[in-house]
Amino acid sequence: MKVYNFSAGPSMLPEEAKLEAQKAFLDYEGSGMSVTEMSHRSKWFEGINNETNALLRELMGIGDDYYVLFLQGGASMQFEAVPLNLLTEENGKKADYIVTGNFANKACKEASKYGDIVAVASSKEAGYTYIPDVDKIEFRKGTDYVHITTNNTIFGTRYTKLPNVPNLVADMSSNILSQVFDVNRFNLIYAGAQKNVAPAGLTVVIAKKDLVDNAKPLPFCPTMLKYKTQADADSLYNTPPCFSIYMAMLTLRWLKKFGGVAAIQKQNEYKAGLLYDFIDNSSLFTNKVAVQDRSLMNVPFVTGSEELDAKFVKEAAANGLVSLKGHRLVGGMRASIYNAMPVEGVEALIAFMKKFETENK
Repeated sequence: MKVYNFSAGPSMLPEEAKLEAQKAFLDYEGSGMSVTEMSHRSKWFEGINNETNALLRELMGIGDDYYVLFLQGGASMQFEAVPLNLLTEENGKKADYIVTGNFANKACKEASKYGDIVAVASSKEAGYTYIPDVDKIEFRKGTDYVHITTNNTIFGTRYTKLPNVPNLVADMSSNILSQVFDVNRFNLIYAGAQKNVAPAGLTVVIAKKDLVDNAKPLPFCPTMLKYKTQADADSLYNTPPCFSIYMAMLTLRWLKKFGGVAAIQKQNEYKAGLLYDFIDNSSLFTNKVAVQDRSLMNVPFVTGSEELDAKFVKEAAANGLVSLKGHRLVGGMRASIYNAMPVEGVEALIAFMKKFETENK
């Protein structure tokens, strides 16, 4: 039975990347070593590290004025690293956060330990079912940065318009490489890799070089969390998540072969459109997210009955459609349809939803 994995993360990877990794697992390019055991100082891993960096730069249009760092700790570690590196005494350690979901809220709370942090807008009152109008937000003057979460994995929303601020920082964990972003609009981007890039373990940070080079991290910022430490060592200050970086290289190769980010965005829009169109015309399933803010990556939906939701998840899994249970904060179901999810997977889900609806009217 063909299985389609709709997990929010770790998520499915491109079949082509997994097959290539399988071939190289025991002997990477004649080295006689598995890619999981070779030294991160070896010539083989140096090649992997450099190619992964170059591919990400090419696919995202990242200029030479930005560092690309391959770190550990997940996006959650960056909730701490961002304020520890970017808050400055000169500006009163001020930053504005837009709180649009669980992880955006966590990022804001972590930063609040270190400075004058304000949630300048939030959609909490509506269950995080929309993105606040960025044109109506009153950002404070003299902040060190403004923080957003570009896609909200749990609640299924995304920004379709960015705040017009010069010091934007973004958690892009669940939609990096899924749609075209102008990197030059951001001072810093970070993303856990386990949704669109690689297995869990790798965290990507893209940061302006002058921001990092001139940063004055707070005095108690750990050495490992200083961006300058990692940049000076080419992400090799300590042993990096080697296998995740290798898998990122294979995934980025696949994406380049597919046609790049613009091409995958078209497919993602098509996949999401199919699913939303079915839900909107369904007599059983509903999606509560404001239409203009719907995510291309994470589609939550419910039947209106917890018992029926549980039945759907169980029967879907028996039919090869796995990991559809919604997050505990919202319940129901959630289909995460990241880059590696083929159109056929979404079509199979819709076909099952039609059948389930007919049998459970």
